[in-house]
Amino acid sequence: MIEQINNCIRELKKGNLILYPTDTVWGIGCDATNEAAVKKVYELKKRADSKALICLVAHQAMLERHVKEVPEVAYDIMDLAEKPTTIVFDHPKNVAKNLIAEDNTLAIRVASDKFCQYLINKFGKPIVSTSANISGNPTPNNFKEISSEIIKGVNYVVNLQLENKNPSPSSIIKLSNDGQVKVIRE
Repeated sequence: MIEQINNCIRELKKGNLILYPTDTVWGIGCDATNEAAVKKVYELKKRADSKALICLVAHQAMLERHVKEVPEVAYDIMDLAEKPTTIVFDHPKNVAKNLIAEDNTLAIRVASDKFCQYLINKFGKPIVSTSANISGNPTPNNFKEISSEIIKGVNYVVNLQLENKNPSPSSIIKLSNDGQVKVIRE
């Protein structure tokens, strides 16, 4: 696993794309602070950059470095969630501008699997995590379902089996600083 992490970090530092197993489904990833790298993800997915991407952090302290204010309820949601849960936060900071939605929000998830936590922690910055498919196509449930176009479009493919036995996209909850909570995807 260490070799895989080091290979990923080398590519991420160059502004390149990786294909990696996450705590949900296989994801396309890049340095979430690098605008050019984020643009490559949108291009590979054939996705309008007005449709925001998810970003993974290694722990709550990293989350706090990339959001102006983390509402208290966010900590409860992260601690109590039974499956990986992405939270849409107001006023993200220190990330690529093209990662931030038009309403000045960003979807962030604290990674819950060891590989992602180690990778992001060692990289020291958030990593983009978006499903490994062309926009509009079904989300692949396993590596075999990922299209050759996606595999050829990344610079590095992690050679680890996804530990997740029931891969599915994360829940998404929008938390506004005014206290509003809205479930976007269960």
